[in-house]
Amino acid sequence: MKVLLDCDVLLDVALCRQPFFNASAKLVDWAESHPGNAAVAWHSFSNIAYLTKPLALGFMEELCRFVEIPGTNTLSMKLALGFGMEDIEDAMQVAAAVKFQAQFIATRNLKDYEKSPIKALSPADVLGLL
Repeated sequence: MKVLLDCDVLLDVALCRQPFFNASAKLVDWAESHPGNAAVAWHSFSNIAYLTKPLALGFMEELCRFVEIPGTNTLSMKLALGFGMEDIEDAMQVAAAVKFQAQFIATRNLKDYEKSPIKALSPADVLGLL
């Protein structure tokens, strides 16, 4: 199974946010034990860096050991803009998931992904499918 990890899932782990930490951490652990099956959008790293200083570098270096970072370009941005999603950052997550050929996007922000061509599931729901 190929899964894109939305930034909120990664921030749950990096910042130990309760009550979300356990499911998100288990999903990141799964990704670590299955290299190449999870991806993180390029722009998520800037969000992580901004919100987790000074933890950011170590956390991002660790992620880079086992997640893929799909290459995106102008066509990816045009694709994101065409999804008709209100939150452009979420649309960019979807474009990265499309590039990665993910089956699911793991996020807690399900409502904002209703127009996504790739189904969004909570971390707990993704874990239930693994």
